[in-house]
Amino acid sequence: MKIKSLLLRLALRNGSIAGLLVMTMIIVLYVADKHPFLVPMIADFRIFLFGLFIFFTLKEYRDKTEGNILYFWQGMVGAYQFIGVFSLITAIGIMIFSSIEPNFIQEYITLFLQQAEAGKAEVIQQMGKENFERNLEAIRATNGAERAFVYVIQNIWIGLFISIIISVILRKQPKQ
Repeated sequence: MKIKSLLLRLALRNGSIAGLLVMTMIIVLYVADKHPFLVPMIADFRIFLFGLFIFFTLKEYRDKTEGNILYFWQGMVGAYQFIGVFSLITAIGIMIFSSIEPNFIQEYITLFLQQAEAGKAEVIQQMGKENFERNLEAIRATNGAERAFVYVIQNIWIGLFISIIISVILRKQPKQ
């Protein structure tokens, strides 16, 4: 089946490449004893990767369209098509890897609980003891599918801000 939409084809290609690259990075970080789910959001490699891949997806689309036109809405649609493909591949990868390597999720739970215990007083002051305890119970019961879902939600939020910025930068409308 041939996909007619150039924007969708580019998003599928680049989202697949980025998804496989991130799954490789997740596995490498885990093997290197740096759990990928505990990387601070400010140092998350997805921010750079989304910026790079979304930029080149939209730029290639803009450069290949008649008149080199890219509207803001096209940029947002293309970026979210990319993020959707990327998220699907990484979510499936996380679920498969967590089923193959059961220590992946268990180590995350253990390390998260250790970090939470170390900063317990500060966190309780910010969110309250009841919320803190409820979050700890939720973490103890987490599994690969739940972590994959959380990863997808994070992708959507990270992608929102990056998509807006890049769509504004690359937009090019026809001259009146």
